[in-house]
Amino acid sequence: MDTSDSPPTRESVRIDLAERSYDILIGAGLLNRPDSFDGLPSGGTAMIVTNTVVAPLYLAKLEAILKARHARVLHVVLPDGEVHKDWATLQRIFDALLGAACDRKTVLYALGGGVIGDMTGFAAASYMRGVPFVQVPTTLLAQVDSSVGGKTAINHPLGKNMIGAFYQPLRVICDLDTLQTLPDRELSAGLAEVIKYGPIADMDFMDWIEANIDALVAREPTALAKAVRRSCEIKAHVVGQDERESGLRAILNFGHTFGHAIEAGMGYGAWLHGEAVGCGMVMAARLSEALGRVDSAFVPRLRALVERAGLPSVAPVLDTNDNAGRWLSLMRVDKKAEAGEIRFVLIDPPGQAVMCPAPDETVAGVIAASTAP
Repeated sequence: MDTSDSPPTRESVRIDLAERSYDILIGAGLLNRPDSFDGLPSGGTAMIVTNTVVAPLYLAKLEAILKARHARVLHVVLPDGEVHKDWATLQRIFDALLGAACDRKTVLYALGGGVIGDMTGFAAASYMRGVPFVQVPTTLLAQVDSSVGGKTAINHPLGKNMIGAFYQPLRVICDLDTLQTLPDRELSAGLAEVIKYGPIADMDFMDWIEANIDALVAREPTALAKAVRRSCEIKAHVVGQDERESGLRAILNFGHTFGHAIEAGMGYGAWLHGEAVGCGMVMAARLSEALGRVDSAFVPRLRALVERAGLPSVAPVLDTNDNAGRWLSLMRVDKKAEAGEIRFVLIDPPGQAVMCPAPDETVAGVIAASTAP
């Protein structure tokens, strides 16, 4: 059989953060390979945090590997969805840890998508002032973005990811086989975070995504392997230079200022995070054009790619009385805002990103243009 187009068994991308450095492992069948976990702490207790959707699919598989490494393997199964990324659900992780008398050598394993990864990381950063954790992302969005780089958080009704900590995992294990069980909508949501890397860092990668978007939507293994690997390479490069988002790392939030407003304004879970980011990228591209940073051809190009990925490109109306006012108020509750001034990640030129403010009237014009079909 010709296997020349088959993805390699396993690749790794290094996050270089001195004593906090770690590897992202990428490949098919990694949850079937005990050596994916070599070099991680063993003995003592392992606590797997997962959700009601992922647990029936992969919990037993991860437990089987960890039982050969740890004296005790426990788990906590949380409800699924962004709406549960809150204090009450986070408390269930602490309840499980304390109820089992877990000590500070306990290793937490985040088995799931971005919500599980963010909450497990925040719990690990907080429990006994810090215990080790490992990311085992099972969604495309988590594999290419949220599991990498150490940003952990929960949501607040007034703003997304506003309560959290920077806390790096010991390893990220991206088993590409888990992407085959994703619902189509979740796969599309992950593609938004893949697409963003082109405009902000690598237009050759954007060219490749455009040429291979149908293969990605069809879950072709070789295409998925390259998309995950290149996305992680770009994010590793950025995080290695700016771990705590004091400057460069903010470019990874392209589309997120608009996207987070969508999520908060509509209610968490109404749109998936990646759906909101996909639409938000189109809005940010429009704002880039309005400020003279990209030419008129870039916006329809990006919008067409977002739509081909199965993502929305028309923004929702968040307030029928004062839509622009509602958008602006939500965007002012953003980690990149300074003294109430909204700072946007814009493209200037394609392949590079900058962070800067924009006049409210210009942003309002973009919102009006984006909510019209």
